[in-house]
Amino acid sequence: MSKPTAPDKKSLPSNGSAAGAIAAASPEALVRQLLLRLGEDPEREGLQRTPERVAKALAYLTSGYQADLGKLLHGALFSVAYDEMVIVRDIEIFSLCEHHLLPFYGHCHVAYIPNGKVIGLSKIPRIVDMFARRLQVQERLTTQIAETLRELVHPQGVGVVIEARHLCMRMRGVEKQHSDAVTSAMLGTFRQQETRNEFLSLLHKRPS
Repeated sequence: MSKPTAPDKKSLPSNGSAAGAIAAASPEALVRQLLLRLGEDPEREGLQRTPERVAKALAYLTSGYQADLGKLLHGALFSVAYDEMVIVRDIEIFSLCEHHLLPFYGHCHVAYIPNGKVIGLSKIPRIVDMFARRLQVQERLTTQIAETLRELVHPQGVGVVIEARHLCMRMRGVEKQHSDAVTSAMLGTFRQQETRNEFLSLLHKRPS
């Protein structure tokens, strides 16, 4: 008796067994099925390697889920007698909106006032990237960055501001091409009006 033919992993069933098939399918197979559902031909020249490319891109854009904060920091906390504001501004961010899987991008500004410890400056953009490379909403991303820095450094206060452009607003829906979203998280001393104002003022000062 001949062996039964194995199911074609390049396509997925549309009946009740679809849930199990989706769970077992490779990312490439899922992208291929999506192309079919959109009315495209995954075998045409321009799309033959698209499932592979999309799978790799999504793995990179969501790599923050696998990031190890301990390895990321690598002991970059230092005892320093400094209690003035430290700001790293204009950190580029690229993330995926969890509602439509469309990108949002812009800049993140991070500030803190040390309390006996400082963190290596290069680690702040890495923390931003760790949370940006997940499915996100801008409000949660802002809060996660601020709370993580507070837990790591135990500063007197932390401030985070994100200015971003969302393609889910620009390409679809309201289609507003010049609208930016601005979110902020202020913790500790940054909740005081004077400290908040100093932070926001320094964000808009540029070298002459």
